[in-house]
Amino acid sequence: MSADAGGSAPSNETAAEVAARHGEYWRRNIRYVGILVAVWFVVSYLGGIVFAEALNQFTLPGTNFPLGFWFAQQGAIYVFVVEIFVYVWLMNRLDREFQVDEGSVA
Repeated sequence: MSADAGGSAPSNETAAEVAARHGEYWRRNIRYVGILVAVWFVVSYLGGIVFAEALNQFTLPGTNFPLGFWFAQQGAIYVFVVEIFVYVWLMNRLDREFQVDEGSVA
């Protein structure tokens, strides 16, 4: 990563090495996004719509809400909010690994 890109990579890196680092960074970023979107899809679409009838046989502990209804109305939202924090944590870790985090000195 060059100083222009906000990174503090060694100055002896070749253009090919910088391009390879950029590519790996974005591949891992897209992998994280894909996994998190897949989890959200499973919880919101499959849990709240496709398998709602099967899940409605169970109730959420401490309430009388059918589990399928809960997934459709609340669970997907909770999972999405948790995924935001997971994504931030993953990206901060990735940024530190590739030396492009806010604490890096150019």
